[in-house]
Amino acid sequence: MIKKILIANRGEIAVRIIRACRELGIQSVAAYSEADRESLHVLLADEDFCIGPASARLSYLNANALIQAAKATGADAIHPGYGFLSENAEFAHACRAAGLSFIGPEAAHIRMMGDKAKAREVMQKAGVPVVPGTEGAVEDLETLRAEAERIGYPLMVKAASGGGGRGMRVVESPDTLENAWQTARSEAKAAFGDDRVYLERRIVKPRHVEVQILADGHSNILTLGERDCSLQRRNQKVVEESPCPALTEAQRQGLYKAAADAARAVQYIGAGTIEFLLDSTGEFYFMEMNTRIQVEHPVTEMVTGIDLIQAQIRIAGGEALSLKQDEVRLNGHAIECRINAEDPAQNFRPAAGTVEALHLAGGFGVRNDFFIYQDYKVPHCYDSMLGKIIVWGETRSEALNRMKRVLDETIISGMKTNLEFQKHLIELEDFQSGDFHTGTLEARLDELILTMNQNSKGA
Repeated sequence: MIKKILIANRGEIAVRIIRACRELGIQSVAAYSEADRESLHVLLADEDFCIGPASARLSYLNANALIQAAKATGADAIHPGYGFLSENAEFAHACRAAGLSFIGPEAAHIRMMGDKAKAREVMQKAGVPVVPGTEGAVEDLETLRAEAERIGYPLMVKAASGGGGRGMRVVESPDTLENAWQTARSEAKAAFGDDRVYLERRIVKPRHVEVQILADGHSNILTLGERDCSLQRRNQKVVEESPCPALTEAQRQGLYKAAADAARAVQYIGAGTIEFLLDSTGEFYFMEMNTRIQVEHPVTEMVTGIDLIQAQIRIAGGEALSLKQDEVRLNGHAIECRINAEDPAQNFRPAAGTVEALHLAGGFGVRNDFFIYQDYKVPHCYDSMLGKIIVWGETRSEALNRMKRVLDETIISGMKTNLEFQKHLIELEDFQSGDFHTGTLEARLDELILTMNQNSKGA
């Protein structure tokens, strides 16, 4: 039984974990940097512990400081949230070696799925459809050119480690292949300390659809519906929803089976997400597996009624899942908008500052996951996300109308945010109709910003 959890993270996910702990009767410890001394997760936790200066490298990415903080406060578990060390196999191993429960999968699973090239191989053996590509990383130019011809253009050069769009390049023709390969390798080395890359055929105008899973240590696996995360800017998700408006029931069941097969193939334990690309013909392909909780997990919670953070904690404590697959009920439609401190009119430049006024809209079917409060000074040294607005409706149309109302009511002043941008985005005809793909937002970006600026001047 886990009694006290150190939260090795910050921001809205740290607040989210503290709330789950409180409802389970578990003590929480907020690990914080000097820049986060006044952050909401520090104010809400039962205890707090400073782990270092503002630099993430010296605080939230300092594995030793986090483990020492857990020991000093008597915590018996660490929850890594998402980002930072959440998918760091060495950190997971170090936690367990120190006698702490790591609320996440085994280090071996993180390592295997973190290596995108290796993950492809594992999924192929398990019979999970993968995008045509190389069997592993491409180490030399001769192999690169030969494999590119075999796969066919257009294709993608992708980093074997990491994610988030870094170490990724589109190649339309042989003329740009070598440069894309070298650039992707350099970027991957700088971002992840690993310059290995592999090739995949580029799926034109795909949808990004992912399946949430929970797996315990008692051979039980649940698939908890899917999320459509296709509205992206620079490969970063902006809006997510569940269920995906483009899937037929047959496609949906095929995705669920593939996701369960993927989890079973690696004997996975914990919360995870199996990500797929859905092409224009309705075929889907495994893309990657995230071995942590996702930013967009609330949309799944809204349509299933299952608290994923509490489930993570229970699984880490050795409990079996309380539900069977046929007991999972998917109800209604949920949409999430990420709210960031950034200026869309200035190429989404980060815009941290002091929250002068704050009103988070409420009402039926509305959830706000934020870590800010009035007069709080948002630090400039971390990710720009302030929080997420999530709404639920019986239908997609109802959820869209509710999100529009909530965005209109929400007030965050004192800094630039993407609130106005999100208002225009959800009213985009492509999104309203459900007919969009991963390139839609980039294609409409200039149009959206122009409309936003014109409306702002008119007001």
